[in-house]
Amino acid sequence: MRGAPCAATWEAARKVEGMPAEEAIVRIGLETQYFCKADPAGWDPIYGKSPVHFAGNVHSAALKKAVNKAGG
Repeated sequence: MRGAPCAATWEAARKVEGMPAEEAIVRIGLETQYFCKADPAGWDPIYGKSPVHFAGNVHSAALKKAVNKAGG
């Protein structure tokens, strides 16, 4: 229903489609980081993470929430 403006969400989702849920939760974060167009050099001084890391974490958390909601 929602995704990253750079379209990384949709590319990453295609890569994890059909995987077991627990594997997909980890993998979608990695795939999102691969497809993310954010500048990985733009480290956040407070959290010490790049936007690419945030994108991966957000996508993994969202998929985990969806899996849990679906009862998986």
